[in-house]
Amino acid sequence: MKNLLRNLLHSSKFVAGALIFILILLTIFIYPLMFPGNPLEMIGVGTFAKPGTYVSAYDAVTSKKETLRLSDADDKRLAARLSYEDKISMTEWLTAAGFDISDLDLDDTDELLDMWHANYSPDIKPKGMIKARLNYFKRLNNSLLEMSGSDNYLVIDRTDEGDEVKSKINKTDYVNVKDIANTKTLPLGTDNFGRDVLKELVSAAKTSLQIGFIAGIVATLIGLTLGLLAGYLGGISDDIIMFITNIFTVIPGFVLLILIAYSIGQDQRGPAVVALVIGLTSWTWTCRSVRSQVISLRNRDHVNLSRLSGHSLVRIILTDILPYIASYVVMAFILQVSSGILSEAQLSLLGLGPKTTERATLGLMMNWAMLYSAHTNGSWWAYFPVILTITLISFSLNLMNTGLDQVFNPALRD
Repeated sequence: MKNLLRNLLHSSKFVAGALIFILILLTIFIYPLMFPGNPLEMIGVGTFAKPGTYVSAYDAVTSKKETLRLSDADDKRLAARLSYEDKISMTEWLTAAGFDISDLDLDDTDELLDMWHANYSPDIKPKGMIKARLNYFKRLNNSLLEMSGSDNYLVIDRTDEGDEVKSKINKTDYVNVKDIANTKTLPLGTDNFGRDVLKELVSAAKTSLQIGFIAGIVATLIGLTLGLLAGYLGGISDDIIMFITNIFTVIPGFVLLILIAYSIGQDQRGPAVVALVIGLTSWTWTCRSVRSQVISLRNRDHVNLSRLSGHSLVRIILTDILPYIASYVVMAFILQVSSGILSEAQLSLLGLGPKTTERATLGLMMNWAMLYSAHTNGSWWAYFPVILTITLISFSLNLMNTGLDQVFNPALRD
């Protein structure tokens, strides 16, 4: 055992994969302790909120204010409020009005604003531009003048009797974030349901790993049992087992998985049921591989000696054959876990994953992101961290498997 551990620790691939996987596990178990709560709680109102720290505007207004005069405050305010579409529209008007913008850089907001303020006039009506478009440019110009002016912003207290001015805020008024009672940091923002993506991602990774482990155990046990019996018994038993295995091999595994998952129904498809279905449809290659290993072992001298000694079939398989293929079984199990996680993600993308009302999975998060077009509206935080998490889990498991293969396979040793 000591020699085995020493060899594993000398395998850089195994160590790297194990470290990545351990970090993922630590995050899954420690993060909920530090930030408890329901990962599916809807803290937002049906929109993709960008990652960042959010402060209560109400508390900010009522907090103690300090006066700060920052020279670049107006420039930053304008740059933040001016969207890329507005910049394109401004260049459209300048071009239509006959101004040369060939040297203009859209990323340089100050240069664009200087050129706009120097040349724009509501009296200039470029040829072919409709009235609605001209009115848009007037509103845009008024908004820019308002933001760059020295007027105060008014905070309105809306009552049943009408709008009443409650307080007045100067542009030079600032509040310390520590004085604001309600703040919320969302490192990965929220999804379209208004749920904290990071908290949801940690919970989903835990559920997907559970599905992977259950599916891996089921597939490995079925494949190992049938492979051991087929390889050791041979004859008619081998023919029957391999006939069943070949039937499952001929039918595409994922198609079979889809048919079974669809027939179960949404309400009955919990994580454990999905994991069981994945395990029941992914054992064939383990069975064939174990069978080939057992065939090479069943006529070894120690197996013949055990057979002549009158030992039972179970004892011969468990004590004389299984220990020699244990390393291979472990590697097969690791691959089955990785395959189970990917299969769940594929099923959920098709809408055939676990039911969505109780627990999130990595596949369900991808399904929600695609369903609400996160990939087309620029909400990368709703899907990219999920892809990265699936990649890291699969990558770490495959690195561990490659490291084990190098340790146990003499042909691959340096």
